Amino acid sequence: MQIVSCPSCGAEVKFRSHASVMAVCEYCSTRVLKEGDAVKDLGKISSVLEDYSPIQIGTAGVLGGRPFTVVGRIQLRYSAGMWNEWYLLFDDGKTSWLGDSSGMYTITAEYAGEAQLPAFEQLLPGRNYPINDSPYTAAEIRVADCVGGQGELPFKVGDGYQARVADFRRGVEFITLDYSDGPQPVIYTGLSVTLESLQCQLLRDDDTIQRAAGRYRGKLDALDCPSCGSPIKYLPGITANLVCPACATQIDAASPKAQVVAVGERVAAVPLSLELGATAKINNQDFTIIGMMRRADDEGAQWNEYLMYGPRAGFSWLVETDDGWSGANVLSEWPQWYAPGSASVTVDKVKFERLYDYGAQVTYAVGAFNWRVAVGDRTRVEEFQAGQLRLASETTREEMTWSRSAPVSADQLKLWFGEAFKGRVKAPSRGQPLVNNRYRSTAKYIIWFMLALNAIPLLTNFSGTWFLSAIGALALYLPATFLDNLDKS
Repeated sequence: MQIVSCPSCGAEVKFRSHASVMAVCEYCSTRVLKEGDAVKDLGKISSVLEDYSPIQIGTAGVLGGRPFTVVGRIQLRYSAGMWNEWYLLFDDGKTSWLGDSSGMYTITAEYAGEAQLPAFEQLLPGRNYPINDSPYTAAEIRVADCVGGQGELPFKVGDGYQARVADFRRGVEFITLDYSDGPQPVIYTGLSVTLESLQCQLLRDDDTIQRAAGRYRGKLDALDCPSCGSPIKYLPGITANLVCPACATQIDAASPKAQVVAVGERVAAVPLSLELGATAKINNQDFTIIGMMRRADDEGAQWNEYLMYGPRAGFSWLVETDDGWSGANVLSEWPQWYAPGSASVTVDKVKFERLYDYGAQVTYAVGAFNWRVAVGDRTRVEEFQAGQLRLASETTREEMTWSRSAPVSADQLKLWFGEAFKGRVKAPSRGQPLVNNRYRSTAKYIIWFMLALNAIPLLTNFSGTWFLSAIGALALYLPATFLDNLDKS
């Protein structure tokens, strides 16, 4: 470790890694350039926006038996949102990057080999490209600006630094091509991870996150709509893209002063089956409904999607259609092989057959989102089915995502959310005998959704979590069996 004095304020600045060339002074945000035994003042850099990430400088973990420590961060912003890149220093002196975007994590390290790669301008989300002799699907193509820095970094960066990056996926494998410095990209290879699988320690706790989120150096003003003055409920630091419930104005709250992105178009309000701010405890985790959007397909059929956030579980969706409700989660593991128009895809050794292919457009939005959403946004959707489970890919001009969903009964939603749930709970028909094991079927769907929400703890701490999960599943399934048998008697 090398300790120098900040040329601006005189405070100690630490360089833990020999690969680091710049560090940001913790006290005055000066960029300190290391040149041999001397240092140089490169001017100030904006403070990072404290978000809902539990990671912080000093967080420690283990990857493949190799301990590491978080020593730096840059915060990047693109047209639809923000994300963090955490700089990791391993005990053996090697370095890597931990990507942190809306609770999804990837670890990558620079690849020393060469490969024939397409030009940045030719890349399209959802297309397959051969990289290192294997096909990878383009997931995101972004032009992003650096909006803040912290700790030590391996290159000079500051306000105005622009990153041109493209992310690719194949199963859990992850590749980033960084075109920031020219037409020939730097290649970073890695994989999707979770904080539990990294055995992370010294994370920020929930109380610390709640107190700090949305603050620049401790400053945060109460948020009222800059257009109409109506108060807006949101999660500062992670849901910086807002749609005012009163006037539909789009607001960027990723700064101490909220700014209007676009004046809202007056559209008829859509009645909500789940109130914004409604809370529920699902599988012993707290969730809050923070946003809702209505979408329509090419034939005019419409449905509602409610964005749900949990401090440790991240983001998930509750989807309301004419056929009922389902719960959906974004996938970190993609299909091993996918091409537009594929007849089937396989995830977790489950084969999903092609079901639908359609365009979807946002017709109404309200509340807070972890990306910028607006009426008129369009995406291309492909759906696949395996029994009661569905996979869906959604592709825009900048990114592609995969999600998995399963049915959830309105009865269960009523139990979870209480009076905040305004949806219709279907009553059984009096003219037909109930002989279809409906209680057990509903219980199965609920159990699947609960396990999906708790998948990370199950995978990373199976011995400590499976027993509680099994007890919860039996508590749902055994009463359902009794009720089905009672109906048949």
